Amino acid sequence: MATIGDVAKAAGVSRSTASYALSGKRSISPEVVRKVMAAVESLGYAPNAGARALATSQTMVIGLLVQFLQDEFAPAMLQYMLGVSDVARELGYDILMVTEPDGAKALKRITDQRMVDGVVLLNVADDDDRLPVLRAAQQPGALVGLPLDCTGLDVFDLDFAEAGRMMVDHLAGLGHREAVLVLQPEHVLQRGAGYVRRLRDAAVAEAALRGLALHIEYGEAQQPAVGAHLVDLLDRYPQATGLLLHNEAAAAALPSVLHARGLQAPRDLSVVGRYSDEFARTFSLPYSSIESAPDRLGRLAVRQLVRRIEGPALQEPYVARLLQPELVDRGSTAAPLA
Repeated sequence: MATIGDVAKAAGVSRSTASYALSGKRSISPEVVRKVMAAVESLGYAPNAGARALATSQTMVIGLLVQFLQDEFAPAMLQYMLGVSDVARELGYDILMVTEPDGAKALKRITDQRMVDGVVLLNVADDDDRLPVLRAAQQPGALVGLPLDCTGLDVFDLDFAEAGRMMVDHLAGLGHREAVLVLQPEHVLQRGAGYVRRLRDAAVAEAALRGLALHIEYGEAQQPAVGAHLVDLLDRYPQATGLLLHNEAAAAALPSVLHARGLQAPRDLSVVGRYSDEFARTFSLPYSSIESAPDRLGRLAVRQLVRRIEGPALQEPYVARLLQPELVDRGSTAAPLA
């Protein structure tokens, strides 16, 4: 990686002159500035986060790596980002949001160039290719999302397995014997989204224990396919008295689908979703749900990250914390009609 010394040498000037040409803190002739900028371009030099970083070894910036994927519902992802940015601001840090498709390359760039003091990763996959880069970086990192290997990182996530068991137990306890579980699109799971797998597997196991026939369906992420898929499910499983939603796009589309069919929850169908209370308010969802707590997870990740950045937690063991799910009862479930 090129340094300011390399730039000065290539431009034929002193290190201080090269620095002043880039910072503008002193008057430098246009000819020298052109030489310095040409050297910067040819060497691919990118200064780290400026004089403050040089003086204090801190940028007061946290990197947030996130991707807006077409097969996941963007409004749900935004809630995680808000949790991160809100608490970062409270603690005196700015956010550098990085959305590049090649997350590993982007992460290496911002950590190598000391653009950030620490990093929060969203969209964490089972075998995430960003994790080796983050473990090798000098800056600490925190994850919102549980990978298969948590070594050397602080990890925060919802206990999705317990969420799946809780959803099934709730319906089974009311006397339901057949239900449909709508998951994220199948390619989300194939991409390594462990939260889909963990909830699915736990729900299936719990349904077998409770004697509930649970039909597994991989949903859609965008309209009109979301609504069409829900209509198809109602046609294919007419005996199902419960609907479990592990898909925010499906939850947002369900009210209009049920209204068009003349159906009501819980009179005709008991419904339980998995999303945040804020998400329910945004889309006016009347369904009981497992609170996914995206803002809380973001806050926990940033607070732990700042503890490591600022010193006291540097030598502490890494944490992998799974939040206990909570069922928010909005009156959308009841015992099935005989």
